[in-house]
Amino acid sequence: MLAVLLELFYNLHLYRDNQNHSLWKDEGSARSIHGCVVLIIGLGDIGGEFAKRIKALGGYTIGIRRTKHLKPDYVDELYLTDQLDTLLPRADAVAITLPGTRETYRLFSSERLKKMKPGAVIINTGRGTTIDTDALCDCLESGHLAGAALDVTDPEPLPAGHRLWKMKNAIITPHIAGGIHLPETFERIIRISVENLRRYKMGEELLNIVNHVIGY
Repeated sequence: MLAVLLELFYNLHLYRDNQNHSLWKDEGSARSIHGCVVLIIGLGDIGGEFAKRIKALGGYTIGIRRTKHLKPDYVDELYLTDQLDTLLPRADAVAITLPGTRETYRLFSSERLKKMKPGAVIINTGRGTTIDTDALCDCLESGHLAGAALDVTDPEPLPAGHRLWKMKNAIITPHIAGGIHLPETFERIIRISVENLRRYKMGEELLNIVNHVIGY
């Protein structure tokens, strides 16, 4: 998430395109994370770790959670989901790390995407169904949004002929942000599994239990 945000802010995706066409071209001004406002929707493990890194680089972090919690040090402001519409116009970048549930389906509709700050960027590493893909394409084409980084799409896999593939201000990865691509992630999964086996044997409460009522 941090990598693609830097890529969008520094126009690195455009320079990569230029390189593929042997084109020596200045793509204009860049933006720094220092001083920018980043809205993180979903403050679980992924959202929380992302917020810590943005905070360390001097960004102003705003978190949104589904339920009330104490505000952690790595977010400057913390709100519930019902405040989303009032927060979107403030954010230079919006990062989504939400699960796919009935409540999150098309959470980012055309109307909500248009409420985002002009020139903002959006990152989605949760589920593709959270964003209306056609509406996002419209916002990218019109220039309302400066860019999008998507590890998940709707539909998924993204069909070869979909117009999102051709958007020069879109970064698309094939749902690879999680899994075991990083050795640290694999080791963490093993540690959790071993700990849960120990807890199960001892009759203790297990970690990371899925709540079938809320859907994750």
